[in-house]
Amino acid sequence: MTSLPVTDSRSTPTPAPALRITAEDMTRLRTVVERYLEGSRAAAAEQLELELDRARVVPQDQMPSDVVTMRSRILFEDMETGRRREATLVYPEEADMEQSRISILAPVGLAVLGLKVGDAIHWPLPHERQAHLRIMEVLYQPEAAGDFHL
Repeated sequence: MTSLPVTDSRSTPTPAPALRITAEDMTRLRTVVERYLEGSRAAAAEQLELELDRARVVPQDQMPSDVVTMRSRILFEDMETGRRREATLVYPEEADMEQSRISILAPVGLAVLGLKVGDAIHWPLPHERQAHLRIMEVLYQPEAAGDFHL
């Protein structure tokens, strides 16, 4: 996957940050890639694999609390409209849009993995529109909460 440009809190375009991920999430996400390389989600699995290949593994107890990890609940803002939403980044089998549980294989799910508070992304929408989304807060992160089993 070619990462989209990320902007910091000063809205200055910067290269996509190095993806930080725990060893446990790396193992689980590699399993997701293997499971979905065939079928309708193959392209998403391939993009996830490319992101994992560039990732830096961080011990669970050293993961900064402002980084979006798997099963993190985040507050993000659409910078065009000012609308804020909460979402949780989950594995594909846990996804549920009614509960704002976004799959790692969804384009926006993959895009927010590894971002930190203050980072923003330009995200393509239908009809040649774009959303400019900023991570406002990590409301819950398993590593910061000591929930290393999740």
